[in-house]
Amino acid sequence: MKNLKIILFIFVLSFTKNVLAQDKPALNWKDVSKWNFNRGGALSPDGQWMAWASGPTEGDLKVKLRKTFDTLSYTYPIGVTANPVIFSKNSKYAAFKVSVKDAEAKAARKIMKPTFDKLMIVSLADNKQTTFEKVKSFSFSEENPSWIAIQFAALETASKDKDAAKGTDVLLYDLSTKKSFNIGNVSEYAFNKSGSILAYLVDANGQNGNGIFLREMKTGLTTALDNDKAIYKSINWNEEGNAFALLKSNKNEKYKEDVFSVIGINKINGDLTNKVIYTSLNDTTFPAGKGVNTNATPYWSDDQTTLFFGINTLEKKEDKKTDSVAKTKKPEAKTDSTKTAAKPEPKKEDIEKPDMIIWNWQDRRLQSAQQTQEMRDKSFSYTSAYRIADKKFTQLADSNMRNVVVAPKQLYAIGYDNSNYELAGNLDGQSYTDIYLIDLKTGSKKRLFEKMYATNGGRLSIAPNGKIASYYVDGAFYSINLENGQTANLTGNIKASFVDELDDHNVLKPATQNLGWSADSKYALIMDNYDLWRISADGKNAISLSDNWKSTKASVAGRMRIYPYEKGTDLSKDQYFTVFNSKTKNMGLGILPAGKSKINVLFTDANAYGQLLKAENAKVFAYTKSNYAQSPVHFATANADLSAAKQVTTNTPDQAKYAWTPGVKLIDYVSANGDSLQAALYLPANYVAGKSYPTITYIYERLTDGLNNYSMPGFPGAGFNKAMYLSNGYAVLEPDIKYKLNDPGMSAVACVVPAVKAAIATGVVDEKNVAIHGHSWGGYQTSFLITQTDIFKAAAAGAPLTNMISMYSLIYWNSGGTNQAIFEASQGRLTPGYWDNWDAFARNSPVYHIKKVQTPLLLLHNDKDGAVDYTQGIEYYNGLRRLNKPVVMITYRGENHGIAKLPNRKDYAVRMMEYFDYMLKGKPAPEWWSKGVNRLDMEKHLETRAFDGGEEN
Repeated sequence: MKNLKIILFIFVLSFTKNVLAQDKPALNWKDVSKWNFNRGGALSPDGQWMAWASGPTEGDLKVKLRKTFDTLSYTYPIGVTANPVIFSKNSKYAAFKVSVKDAEAKAARKIMKPTFDKLMIVSLADNKQTTFEKVKSFSFSEENPSWIAIQFAALETASKDKDAAKGTDVLLYDLSTKKSFNIGNVSEYAFNKSGSILAYLVDANGQNGNGIFLREMKTGLTTALDNDKAIYKSINWNEEGNAFALLKSNKNEKYKEDVFSVIGINKINGDLTNKVIYTSLNDTTFPAGKGVNTNATPYWSDDQTTLFFGINTLEKKEDKKTDSVAKTKKPEAKTDSTKTAAKPEPKKEDIEKPDMIIWNWQDRRLQSAQQTQEMRDKSFSYTSAYRIADKKFTQLADSNMRNVVVAPKQLYAIGYDNSNYELAGNLDGQSYTDIYLIDLKTGSKKRLFEKMYATNGGRLSIAPNGKIASYYVDGAFYSINLENGQTANLTGNIKASFVDELDDHNVLKPATQNLGWSADSKYALIMDNYDLWRISADGKNAISLSDNWKSTKASVAGRMRIYPYEKGTDLSKDQYFTVFNSKTKNMGLGILPAGKSKINVLFTDANAYGQLLKAENAKVFAYTKSNYAQSPVHFATANADLSAAKQVTTNTPDQAKYAWTPGVKLIDYVSANGDSLQAALYLPANYVAGKSYPTITYIYERLTDGLNNYSMPGFPGAGFNKAMYLSNGYAVLEPDIKYKLNDPGMSAVACVVPAVKAAIATGVVDEKNVAIHGHSWGGYQTSFLITQTDIFKAAAAGAPLTNMISMYSLIYWNSGGTNQAIFEASQGRLTPGYWDNWDAFARNSPVYHIKKVQTPLLLLHNDKDGAVDYTQGIEYYNGLRRLNKPVVMITYRGENHGIAKLPNRKDYAVRMMEYFDYMLKGKPAPEWWSKGVNRLDMEKHLETRAFDGGEEN
């Protein structure tokens, strides 16, 4: 009897738990609009405060300031925009913008009325708040904790003309004394690193008093460094804060746009401050048709001997041709009244010209690419230099060698010239480049490498001393001494592969990660597929910092960059790394202690970790932790080994009210091609063991590395939100896909179908109610899979490629290039062209197997899709329609590859779930699916579906 009571108690307890769990409602789309979650996260320089914003998906937000190791916290409404929180360097103050409320912002947009932000400054010691209205920008005085500069927005009555003065008031506010000083007509301002000097530019009406000014913050002494009827812009202090560069523009009647000069300010000493002005019009060596680029920020070399800046096309105004006859009146000729008067010559502007484009097979870039990139080409910045001592201008980049990287210390620059290979690279995606070394003292150029394979990176990683670099060729990493040209094999003596074993694109020996150089330039830090190696610059000594992690399938996933102003990895300081296990998907953090040669794993578990922060002036650390069921929250600790971390933030406070996924299974399975793969199977809310559930199979490429990532409820640009479906009783399956060249679609079949069968074998998945969904590349695979299998009851494909033969030569309109390179060297994985590979192209094209489709399809394709041509969706839709297959295509007018506008995102998210609910759960079919909507009735249909924050499910 006693045992029976225990059994009954367990049964009742279990039943009660189930009832309580079932009492929680599923998320609906209105809940998503109100879903409250955190944005961002900042740590004060002393580590004693954290700040973040929170609030609903749609609506007004709040900023929270909280003591890192205490419960004291302050909360402030900030309107509809999550602006960042900035701490003063002494951690006494926090400042942030406050925008207008959501309702006010929406009303203002309707009548195109401008809105303005406030600035709130909070004294952290006593929570005293100071606010300023109509603020454009603000800045604490860097390392000087005394001041904050506040620039106010222009008046609503200010002229909007492009040549109108841009200056507004700037208030210098002393945080301790509360005294303030106003500076008028400021267009731009910037403190130096120490905060002892403010540089600012004046742009006043009529350009009266325009110039560059310096204010000594301690004394208030102001110096005018340059005055002119000109526009000044782009203040750029050097890191030390003892010099800055900027641009100055003047009107010139010969040119369509302003002509810019470069100004360098250094040796700062009041009126004795040194000023260098470089004006291209005064330099006979400056290239014709070019001018200083207004969009490229100038800067000093470290030794302040050289100014670097960009140049670009400078168009002259058309010459006005004068009529010599009008200038010199000739005697009138005698006319014969019997002859017809000669017709006047038509004016040039009245002649009708053809509107045309000429496409030539020799064009290195397609005409469409040239059109799409026309503005970028016109404004393209060619890196240039001006040496002060010998007043020498050097154009470093040119029309062939467009990409020039100035190396640290500015001794050398590296130039990349792909002009000989650009056409071929745009055709087959296999890119090459010539690499040049430019001596910045002499301007001389020397070719280091000819026809370097660039599809796999093709870039040098330059050490902080600017004298040595690493590069990758044919499966091995090398170093090169830029001073003497000597090379060394860095990885040749290491018994490990430096070819990325998971990269299955059509790339020759794809490289593993190169994490750059140590701060002292003595070591290269390079990954094999699992371990991180510290390799001496001459390649003679190599140490595995992760000590053979391959045996456990663990790897160094990346380095956490926690030190400001770092140049390279400073091995004299503690360095932190993300640790990841590709077998278990466990993640964690590791530390390489200062001066040591082994990474110590601090922790790994079934969570995702990110955003490791270190307080700038203290040993306080913060990081985020999350998993499939726990949204990201911050933990903080004062221990370098991250032990005894305390949770600082909470997130998604409403989640506990709703049914939620109880877990995820990692499934091991073997593909039809014999590859061992994995799939993530997320359990539906209120999951009961032994019961099977309708399941959405979501596909792209390899997805299981995100096993422990949290899915935030929202309105995604492709319609599918995992959290919503799990809450509403669906299981979600995410399998990995491994590709074979020339069989992308068949590879998806070989991997996805066995994954579905393995998931069904767990008992979780209802084999009669499995659907599939993917967008873009996932949309292609979805539309192909339903031609090869009947395992899916329903499918939804977003922006899919459907005809690999026609798609191959269509335009990728977002860039203007052709898809050929994408097919042959990137995601398409089909090479060469279909004329030599017809069977593979046809075998992997959904449209060529369209008669075999038995699965109803919801198709999304927008009419302005710049990635996958709209005709791909049209062709598949019309083919299915002609065969009387159940298909509905939704097009959002004006939208690109994904859905950007919130009303459209809401609409498609709801429709997709309505469709899956009907197909997999037996709910009533939505009318737009079962009957369609007549064009004349569309407006009424949309009105009846309009919702504020989403419809109920």
